[in-house]
Amino acid sequence: MFPIQRPRRLRSHPQLRRMVSETVLNTSDLIYPLFAVPGEGMATEVRSMPGVYQLSIDKIVEEAKEVYDLGIPAIILFGIPADKDTDATGAWHDHGIVQLAATAVKEAVPDLIVIVDTCLCEYTSHGHCGYLEVGDLTGRVLNDPTLELLKKTAVSQAKAGADIIAPSGMMDGFVKAIREGLDEGGFQDIPILSYAAKYASAYYGPFRDAAESSPQFGDRRTYQMDPGNRREALKEIELDIAEGADMLMVKPALSYMDIIWQVKQASNLPVAAYNVSGEYAMIKAAALNGWIDEQRVVLETLTSFKRAGADLILTYHAKDAARWLASGS
Repeated sequence: MFPIQRPRRLRSHPQLRRMVSETVLNTSDLIYPLFAVPGEGMATEVRSMPGVYQLSIDKIVEEAKEVYDLGIPAIILFGIPADKDTDATGAWHDHGIVQLAATAVKEAVPDLIVIVDTCLCEYTSHGHCGYLEVGDLTGRVLNDPTLELLKKTAVSQAKAGADIIAPSGMMDGFVKAIREGLDEGGFQDIPILSYAAKYASAYYGPFRDAAESSPQFGDRRTYQMDPGNRREALKEIELDIAEGADMLMVKPALSYMDIIWQVKQASNLPVAAYNVSGEYAMIKAAALNGWIDEQRVVLETLTSFKRAGADLILTYHAKDAARWLASGS
């Protein structure tokens, strides 16, 4: 007790503070999301996400090189196809936008890990993550038929050179279906990063601008989780582990750090946290208005995800964070 115990002793010098730091954020913790679009020389800034762009494949390759040079180990690719239909053809076609982007990046930067988002909402004309009943206007996705689409999509992405498959549609049994598809296709060594606990969150708004994936009607609450549910997240991760997931993701991150912590405690698998578009947009908006110190807030936020238990952090701040960490400031 005071005066014998004085915790401030270990805070007295910057070097000492670093020596006893319990949680250290590293560039190797980061994954950078990229949005691929058709065309050439295209770089269109997302209105609600300053500093984030829809990029043609040549520009994606340029970004991938920069990301690798910054020491960031991985990107995750999302695609916006030229055409959309009810069969999500652009998701699983061998010449789909994500497939082409994955191949181009692996040819240009072979040591960069390419994760691919394995979902259908960007590719369906109605904006939902799978097949719907004819005439359905509620957004209730048909689970089992959608699994076949996801299996086809994952296999085509693996053929294109993807290093990690990341299914995000929250269909029941999607990890099992994708694992079977990959194994049958000869891709036994491709890991699955499952969006195991993905909530029906209001924080996704800007992403839907970036990925052009807003539902045309209804919402995604019949397949994404209720924000109030904690035990359900643990049930979902147990199922995904049993089905063959190699890594687990919690999405969003900022309002779900209790879930990140509990998933970490309940599993011996690597845990990823997705620092989603709305979280990014709030920080950028406040920074652009001069209300916060962007660098300090970003690094504090990312560190908090790691403190909560995240091994990997998907974030649109990744490039800036890597530069700040390298500068030691």
